[in-house]
Amino acid sequence: MRVRPLLGAATGAVLLLLTGATAAPATAAPATAAPATAASEDVTVEAVGRIAADGTITLSGTYTCVDATGPVYIGSSVRQGASTTSYGIGGTRAVCDGARHRWQNTGRATPGAIVPGPVHVQATVLELRLVGILPLPRLHAVKDQDVTLTRS
Repeated sequence: MRVRPLLGAATGAVLLLLTGATAAPATAAPATAAPATAASEDVTVEAVGRIAADGTITLSGTYTCVDATGPVYIGSSVRQGASTTSYGIGGTRAVCDGARHRWQNTGRATPGAIVPGPVHVQATVLELRLVGILPLPRLHAVKDQDVTLTRS
């Protein structure tokens, strides 16, 4: 697992928390039959994402998480080709109730850095758990997946 994208996701989540961003909770999908356990926490990424003419990228998938005491976010990043540079693509507030939920993040990379075609996406379910007065990151789930970006 690469550390740099995880640190970027953690930093972004902390900035969201500190700036008072109030992203809408992810849309709830029908709940699973039984509540999830910590071992069943996961995040998925859809195999096809979208990129608009202005470079806006939309990624989506599902997640399940439990046992959160602090705010939880779904972060995503994208990189293309042999580049080692990852670009954060939005962040969505998560609900950790054991049910499967959908997530969707939208954002832009540096102009021209990402084009339609194959990309690598990392999605992270990250909680900011307060320890004293410090919000420390706690990973609930991470998924690395190759995705195809299509023009929207």
